[in-house]
Amino acid sequence: DAEGNPVGVTASSFNSVSMDPILVLWSIDKGAHSLSAFENAENFAVNVLGKDQVSTSNNFASRGEDKFANAAYSAGLGGSPILDEYAAQFECKTWATYDGGDHLILVGEVINYRYNDSVEPLVFARGSYAVSAQHPEMVKASSPCETIAAEDNFVGDYLLYLLRGAYQSFSADLYPKLKQECGINPEEWRIMARMISCPESKINDLTEIVMQPEVALRQSADWMVEKGLVEYIDNETLKLTAQGTETATKMQALAIKEEAALLAQMPADQAEHLKANLKTLIEKLG
Repeated sequence: DAEGNPVGVTASSFNSVSMDPILVLWSIDKGAHSLSAFENAENFAVNVLGKDQVSTSNNFASRGEDKFANAAYSAGLGGSPILDEYAAQFECKTWATYDGGDHLILVGEVINYRYNDSVEPLVFARGSYAVSAQHPEMVKASSPCETIAAEDNFVGDYLLYLLRGAYQSFSADLYPKLKQECGINPEEWRIMARMISCPESKINDLTEIVMQPEVALRQSADWMVEKGLVEYIDNETLKLTAQGTETATKMQALAIKEEAALLAQMPADQAEHLKANLKTLIEKLG
């Protein structure tokens, strides 16, 4: 900023603009406390976070003043802060700024660039943190061994791929039904699934559980307030409304029904063991 202090925010995305010169852009809310610092900066840096940096993302998405207090960083181009841990980094000279409605669009010319091949990037999709994965269609398309023996099929037998495939298939079937029958999207589902058991929930607690940065969670909460599903007890606490409780009960019944239909495709003892074993894995890995 004007006093030489580092300033940082969490942006859910940034985009390439040009290859010659190399330009990227991102945007900042005009209501952000740090707007003037970025609007007047001659340089800025884009730090692409790794999948293990959820807490870093949440920190820079928070409303705190000194977001760099517990961050390991150094000064980059023009003094712009660059984090010690990253998936990729772009050190930029401010090229131009543009009005974008309630956001200011910043375009930067990339002067320095680096990336870490060993770090998988943190992804923000459908209102929640995620990790990148190859699309199932690409896995099929890239497999030249259609007749490979089951015992030799590493990908088809590896736990990580099995879990991902099960999640993608189950959610692809469940989410449209939640939207159609309950009128809720995946972001609202994650919040309400937690609030079924805890009708009054702190924003900070929900942020960790539903894997959303605070800014995105509050946006989802604001939509839910408008729909009459939740209300703010205070600025930090959400509560299910009577309508929200009714919707959550309906949502829970639908989710249980879909789960039962899925598990009914295997013997009952296997279904029980599956959930028990998954809980054990989560406990051991956590």
